[in-house]
Amino acid sequence: MPRTSTAAPKRVLLAAPRGYCAGVDRAVQAVERALELHGAPVYVRKEIVHNKHVVEELAERGAIFVEDEAEVPEGAIVVFSAHGVSPAVHENATARGLQTIDATCPLVTKVHVSARRFAADGYTIIMIGHEGHEEVEGTTGEAPDSIVVRDPEKVAWLSQTTLSVDETMATVDAIRERFPALLDPPSDDICYATQNRQLAVKEISPEADLVIVVGSANSSNSVRLAEVALEAGAKAAHRVDDATEIDESWLEGVRTVSVTSGASVPEDLVDGVLAFLTARGYPDAQAVHTAEESLIFALPPELRRDLRKAAAGQKSDQAAE
Repeated sequence: MPRTSTAAPKRVLLAAPRGYCAGVDRAVQAVERALELHGAPVYVRKEIVHNKHVVEELAERGAIFVEDEAEVPEGAIVVFSAHGVSPAVHENATARGLQTIDATCPLVTKVHVSARRFAADGYTIIMIGHEGHEEVEGTTGEAPDSIVVRDPEKVAWLSQTTLSVDETMATVDAIRERFPALLDPPSDDICYATQNRQLAVKEISPEADLVIVVGSANSSNSVRLAEVALEAGAKAAHRVDDATEIDESWLEGVRTVSVTSGASVPEDLVDGVLAFLTARGYPDAQAVHTAEESLIFALPPELRRDLRKAAAGQKSDQAAE
C-alpha cells in the first residue's frame, strides 16, 4: 500500500486587528489634505508616523520632513507628527510665524494632559518609555520640572503609548516597590491600539512556526510585536518593512505562518507579504479576530477650519459664475 503523508497542511493566520490605528490614519490624512489644500511644500516635523514607506510616499507628493521646527522657513506650514511635541516646540513655531497643524494622536494628548495635571497637583512624574523617542520628549516637556522625586508620597507614572502593556506593568510594579503610594494614570490614557495588536499577536503565535511582523525598525510597537510573538510561543518571529525583506530560508519546514503589522503600517504592505506567501504554496490567509475597532478621530482643528474656508470660497465662486 502506498504511504500517505501525515504532514500538516500549510496555513496562514492573519491577525485582526492589525495595521493603521485611528491616530496614525488621522496624522497621515492631515499631511495629505494639507498638500491638497495648500500645495507643496508642506513641512512635517519628524516622521509623521514611524513607517518608511508612508514617509517616502508623502515626500514624493511634496512633504518635506525636518528634524526641528527651526529648519522650517518663517511663515511656512508645518505639521506636528502623531507622536506629539512639547510646549517649547509650539512656542518656537509661534515665534517663527509658522502655520501649524497639530496631528498629535488624541491619545497622546491625553497623556500630556495627565502630565500637566499631575505636575499642577505637586506630583513627581516617572515617565516610562524609550529615551529619545519623540513621544517621550513631548510628554516630559509638559512638566520638565517634575522629574526629580521630592515627596515619595506624591509620585505618579505615565508611559509612552506604544510600549508593551505587560512590560510596562512589570516596570510599574518595580517602581511601586520603591514608592508604594505610586499613583496610576487614568485608564483611558493607555493606547487601545497597542493593547489590541499585542493581544492579536498572542492569539496567532502559539501554533506558529513563523510570525512575520510588518513594520519599520524605528516603530516601537512593530518591534515589540515580534518580541511578544516569541514570548507567546512562536518558534520564530521576524520584523520586515515589506515582502522584499523576507528571507526564503525562513520558510524551510514551516507549515504555519502568522502575519500581523504595526499600528503605522498601510494594508498594501501586508497584502504584499500575503502575495509572497501565496506564490510559495501557502493558502489564502485565515483571519483571527480578537477585537473590533471602530474609533475614528477628526482631523486637526486647524485643518478643518481651512477646509471649511476653502469649501465656502468654492461655493462663492460657483455662485458668481
